[in-house]
Amino acid sequence: MNRWFELTLKADSRLTAELLDEALVESGAVAVTMKDGEDEPIFEPLPGETPLWRETLVTGLYEEPCDVDGIIAFLSQYLDEPHLPIVETHELEDKDWVKAWQDHYKPIKFGPNLWICPTHLPSPEPEIATVRLDPGLAFGTGTHPTTALCLEWLSENQSLFIDQIIIDYGCGSGILGIAGQLLGAKSCYSTDIDPQAIYATEQNAERNNVEIVASLPEGFSPPKARVVLSNILSGPLVELAPILGNLVEPGGHLVLAGLLDHDAEFVKLAYRDQFVFEADKSLDGWTRLYGIKKQ
Repeated sequence: MNRWFELTLKADSRLTAELLDEALVESGAVAVTMKDGEDEPIFEPLPGETPLWRETLVTGLYEEPCDVDGIIAFLSQYLDEPHLPIVETHELEDKDWVKAWQDHYKPIKFGPNLWICPTHLPSPEPEIATVRLDPGLAFGTGTHPTTALCLEWLSENQSLFIDQIIIDYGCGSGILGIAGQLLGAKSCYSTDIDPQAIYATEQNAERNNVEIVASLPEGFSPPKARVVLSNILSGPLVELAPILGNLVEPGGHLVLAGLLDHDAEFVKLAYRDQFVFEADKSLDGWTRLYGIKKQ
């Protein structure tokens, strides 16, 4: 069984994450990863963007046996830094990473009628709607509070959209549209600014034996829908208010998420001319808004 050595460095304004990445590769690292050092969330970037955290930890992975002292000496010389910002070093053994991943993800139930279940496990209740979904390239597996709040709404309000059209604006993995279809929606139209999300939505829809019409915003021209869901961020939700509002048929339903609790009233103001809002729902500092379009 292989053994590995990991060396983690902390980036700063001079020793940037990109520079540390380059140095670790030059020192012989077989892989380099970056992670958040401060629990600072980064949401879906725009296409072409690669944002990093204010405090980024950069880890180099080396196959043993390796000359640890030699690696550190090389990095000091390469970076012209006698005191490297080493956060931690440790050794680790190889393991079955697929099994470790599978052990981490378990089925999750949302409301009375919906399960999100990894593809390698049976549904705990196969008689009710079960979305088969594995973590992948696009945001959204149900574990984040914003996604959970939307899935809960779909599960609890199934009767409002059976045999009706729904729209998922900012679809990510496609989880909301797939859940809506499995709960009885007639059809779903989805869009996202990221081509990767469109691909993920189409692949996940096929896996779940449903059909979703997914496209980038410039090609998105759906009919008006009984339910429109948008799980993005407060700023875009405000900017998109005229578009999202017009996608909902009179008497239809609007579900907005991705906003922090303190942004709820700010977002509702952008929609107040077209919608009457019911009570907000909050989870772990995140809020879901639900409004009914005026006739």
